[in-house]
Amino acid sequence: MSALEAGDAAALHRVLAARRDVRTGFTTDPVDDDVLRRVLAAAHTAPSVGFSQPWDFLVLRDDDLRAELASLAADQRATFAASLPAARARAFAGLKVEAIREAPLGVVVTCDPTRGGRHVLGRQTQPRMAAHSVAGAVQNLWLAARAEGLGVGWVSFFRERELAALLGERVGLPQHLEIVAYLCLGHVSEFAGAPELESAGWARRRPLEWAVHTDTWGNHGGGDALDGAIEACASIDVTEGEAAARERLTRMTVPPGALGQMAEVGVRLSGLAGDCPPPIPEPAVVAVFAGDHGVHARGVTPWPQEVTHQMVANFLAGGAAVNAFANQVGAEVVVVDVGVAAELDEAPGLLPRKVRRGTADMTAGPAMSREEARAALVAGVEVARDLVAAGNRLLVTGDMGIANTTASAALVAAFTGESPEVVTGRGTGVHDAMLAHKTAVVREALELHGLLAPDSSEGALRSERPAEADPLGALAAVGGLEIAGIAGLLLGGAALRTPVVVDGVVAGAAALVAAALAPTASHGWLGGHRSVEPAHTLSLTHLGLEPLLDLGLRVGEGTGALLAAPLVAAAARALAEVATFDAAGVASKDA
Repeated sequence: MSALEAGDAAALHRVLAARRDVRTGFTTDPVDDDVLRRVLAAAHTAPSVGFSQPWDFLVLRDDDLRAELASLAADQRATFAASLPAARARAFAGLKVEAIREAPLGVVVTCDPTRGGRHVLGRQTQPRMAAHSVAGAVQNLWLAARAEGLGVGWVSFFRERELAALLGERVGLPQHLEIVAYLCLGHVSEFAGAPELESAGWARRRPLEWAVHTDTWGNHGGGDALDGAIEACASIDVTEGEAAARERLTRMTVPPGALGQMAEVGVRLSGLAGDCPPPIPEPAVVAVFAGDHGVHARGVTPWPQEVTHQMVANFLAGGAAVNAFANQVGAEVVVVDVGVAAELDEAPGLLPRKVRRGTADMTAGPAMSREEARAALVAGVEVARDLVAAGNRLLVTGDMGIANTTASAALVAAFTGESPEVVTGRGTGVHDAMLAHKTAVVREALELHGLLAPDSSEGALRSERPAEADPLGALAAVGGLEIAGIAGLLLGGAALRTPVVVDGVVAGAAALVAAALAPTASHGWLGGHRSVEPAHTLSLTHLGLEPLLDLGLRVGEGTGALLAAPLVAAAARALAEVATFDAAGVASKDA
């Protein structure tokens, strides 16, 4: 037998598309024994490593036992809820994550990693293949159940050993078995048209194109993620959404112009969304991109380079300023290693995307190759994609990298045409002599790479700047890996019509790069705050971004942008919730 008959193939694909992880709508109708046997028989036909068939199926109907299991899951739900940022916790409170008591029966799917003895083909080199084989059996069961009109819900709110111990005590489950899945099984009133977590806004489905790589990793049908983001940004048209927002503002029960800059933020959000009111930009996540800089060897900062990876550990442990501010505004913190010189230990919240161990000294040659700069840009776009697919509706830029204000100053000078003397600031607080040296290093790097504007020592702006003509080349010459990553995040967020709040001077430099690559991408960005670094104001002005806050901050990390995040959400909420004169029965001003 070759391919399935056309009708069978079409039916199979319908079943695949209609499969749902069911948590709501189970009925009390009993599951027929013959139907259950067919479903379990389908699971039993799954392929397995070395044909070892390491699965077993424990069918549980006892109401008292399932109530006890539900209580165990509820404890873990509470633990998980307590770990969430505020906005995520509010969303999670409205989700139903299991139906252990509501479904008429449960099926515990186990893995016996010893089945077949010592010589199971493939298991010696891939010990986890036994559990992977059982996952295949779960998928067969799930599909067969859907074909029979049964709903299945996979419950993961268990500590596996805790669940195994309880089942060992209550039903004699052997303790050498690994529990791969607890499945709720039963008839349902109806099947949802989309996955429940997607409908609830908890997460989004990733497009197939993101998941398919042809011949080389990252090649998505003739281009990479950066190509896709730039192409998507080119189609951004804010006209309709902005017009709708401005029209609604004239009808809202506030005096004309009384919302000040908040109104403009709402207009910007509506333009990006193409609709008014725009989605409330919650939950928020700050992505702290981290990388080291070879120019550190030139003595441009009093801080040792190892502070970069030490601070990354601090972020992951929750002890930095960015963590405190994120806790206050209810945002998540993730750290993206695109170029830290040290190897970092795995930890929750760390995204390992290292392109290389820090940049080279930009005064001796390019900081990185064009290929490396592009790879860091791609990493940033992909991080944006992943964070948005995970359900985040507001991205916040963060950075960590000792000596990154030197690279940022060089980029800002290159893209704006200003002189090194104007753009170079004190960064982490250098004294006058070190500031003069840092400025000289910036000038030296710009001269070496042909990026210094003529007459820039007198402050005259250059009408034609090489950086604008070749932004990738300028980024590679004097930039940083974390700066490239942030630029990618800015492009990726805009491409997905998800607003990005720009932090301080490092993010400002990244935004100049991103805007040169895709000018319309800036419609998706909001200025979080004004840093005391002089290059930051120049970047904001060049980009046409008005900062929401001016607090004298120069921490970096994403701190200023995080503090602005609630203002961004408030601007969207105002458009959605402030009544119009007609709706509220309030008399408007005479024409």
